[in-house]
Amino acid sequence: MVKQQAKIVVYTKAYCPFCIRAKHLLNSLELDYQEISVDGKPQLQDEMAKLAGRCTVPQIFINDKPIGGCDDLFAMHRAGEFEALVSAKA
Repeated sequence: MVKQQAKIVVYTKAYCPFCIRAKHLLNSLELDYQEISVDGKPQLQDEMAKLAGRCTVPQIFINDKPIGGCDDLFAMHRAGEFEALVSAKA
């Protein structure tokens, strides 16, 4: 049986330590996600800011809904909320 998971999108920059931390957590949880690098792409960073309401990276989306950045991701994970959220189908 294939485990279903929510759609996860992460907007990142290569040099960002918070992006690296967020991706490390997602990888350690063995979750699939789409990474969108905004390095040198102001149009993608503008798109991210409009969708998230924030201009910092990373910005993480679950099923097209913004959940915030790295600190938000870790807080949800510590509270046990993140796994339930990502186990929901898109």
